Amino acid sequence: MIKGLSITPPVLGRISIGRVVERNGKRLPDKDDQFTITTQIQTREGWMLHPLDEHLRKNSTNGKLRSIPVSLLFNDPDLNLRAEYSLFDRITGRPMCVGNGETCRRVTTAGMQTLPCPGIDGCEMAKGGACKPYGRLNVKIGSDDELGTFIFRTTGYNSIRTLAARLHYFKAISGDLLACLPLELRIRGKSTTLSRGTPIYYVDLTLREGMTLEEAFTQAQQTHAYRQSLSFNQHALDAVARANLSNGAFEEDPDEAQAVIDEFYPDAVAKNQDVTHKVSLNDKLEKLSTKATAILN
Repeated sequence: MIKGLSITPPVLGRISIGRVVERNGKRLPDKDDQFTITTQIQTREGWMLHPLDEHLRKNSTNGKLRSIPVSLLFNDPDLNLRAEYSLFDRITGRPMCVGNGETCRRVTTAGMQTLPCPGIDGCEMAKGGACKPYGRLNVKIGSDDELGTFIFRTTGYNSIRTLAARLHYFKAISGDLLACLPLELRIRGKSTTLSRGTPIYYVDLTLREGMTLEEAFTQAQQTHAYRQSLSFNQHALDAVARANLSNGAFEEDPDEAQAVIDEFYPDAVAKNQDVTHKVSLNDKLEKLSTKATAILN
């Protein structure tokens, strides 16, 4: 295996609760109250929709995709959801510093170094919103590819906090059968003081709609027993994934640069556009609203 290259779970597509739209000549992030499932191909019009998006949307209310039936690839919550404090280069989208609140891996003039990580509030490099919590959740949709996943990326505190809690809770109460549980991603909404009454949306992970806890556990136990009869080794899969992720200093690669910049630095996205119009008061208000929403989601 190539050393220094982080081997991440295979990705078939993307899940988002927003999109980048063109507004007044600028490409800006637009948060939505529904999911969008896309391929990994991007055109001038944006990311191409995945066939699963249309399939799931047909059975949704008002054509809005507010829930997605999913399952997980790993039993270890920290393999399904990797969340860290991250600082990216605003132009290239390359990671410059990634930490967990105790230690960080940072690119310096002397090369890659492991340094103390005081967290966002205590780090000089984090000033101005340069460093943010960054979460990547991998889930399976359908059963066409048992090892293929769809990735949901977020810098929102609400999504990261909620998903992390749910994953650890489900692992504990299911008896370490997290990868066998029938689950569902859901859109949640709430208003806060910071959002000034404007609803903000985040992602939650629940049991499949209509299932009780007992029914979900029974199905998980049946799935586990069936996999054991096929000599499916979940423990070995988790161990290999853990080793693969730790093989490199950073998880992101150059191909994901645009997605990172769109999520992290909407201001940089706008500045890179060839725009010469005068900024109106409405533009400024929209910018403030976008910043507040991005922090909370």
